[in-house]
Amino acid sequence: MQKNAVIKKTYFDTGFDIVTTILLVLALLIVLYPMYFVVIASVSDATSIAAGKVILLPKNVSLTSYRRIFQDARIWTGYKNSAIYTLSSSLIGVTLTTMAGYAFSRDDLVGRKGLLTIYVFTMYFGGGLVPTYLVVKQVGLMGSPLAVILMGSVSVYNIIIAKSFFTTTIPKELYEAASIDGCGNGRFFAVIVVPLSKAIIAVLALYYAVGQWNGYFNALIYLNKEALYPLQLILREILLGTTGTISAEITDVDAIQEMQRIAATIKFGVIIVASVPMLVMYPFVQKYFVKGVMIGSVKG
Repeated sequence: MQKNAVIKKTYFDTGFDIVTTILLVLALLIVLYPMYFVVIASVSDATSIAAGKVILLPKNVSLTSYRRIFQDARIWTGYKNSAIYTLSSSLIGVTLTTMAGYAFSRDDLVGRKGLLTIYVFTMYFGGGLVPTYLVVKQVGLMGSPLAVILMGSVSVYNIIIAKSFFTTTIPKELYEAASIDGCGNGRFFAVIVVPLSKAIIAVLALYYAVGQWNGYFNALIYLNKEALYPLQLILREILLGTTGTISAEITDVDAIQEMQRIAATIKFGVIIVASVPMLVMYPFVQKYFVKGVMIGSVKG
């Protein structure tokens, strides 16, 4: 039996591999170092950060920033509200997005191209903040958690991703075979399509969850009670409260400078506190992430 021929690398191939590896390592460092710096800065002494001594390792480890953040009882209210808003909005978003995406993937949908054009139009042109605010006020959602949950719970971009996924993944012959056995559209979607679409559902859930968790603007505009604030706004209030204390209650120059340094470490701590839940969530959907996005982007 003839052995497979061994392809020898030329000097050009070897040089290309080396240069590519170096560039990828540099790109990785550029992406990872800011995240790493935030972590070590959040547990470092404020004076060391201000002096520029915190570069690769934390200096004079201190948990002052986290102590100040978690001493505020509002932080747990913010976590609870953000969890409720994120879970509710993601559930609504994933449900409506998969249903719309599947409908647009079907050739027998009446007026499919016209409807899809209208959907895409909204990606580029919107009414603006003032008309949106007036609509929310008119329907009675001002000051209600529903304003945060419903606003932005469905994305046209995600609908297009779902449509592409269903178009390339769910063969038409599968529906034809199911329809012969008396299976209608609703049952086919619920019993056959959804179990075959775990990858795209996981990706959509991650997209919606991250967007809602990091969102603060809708809550800032439409909520008027601090008890309903999500985590992002609570952290903003804590940070503003710290800087407000500096200007309002302290007159000594050295004390003001020290409080300014502490406020800087609190900023880093706030980033970590807000990011941890999403970082914990990502590994559970990571195995579906690449598959769901790539399959949905092959054809549209």
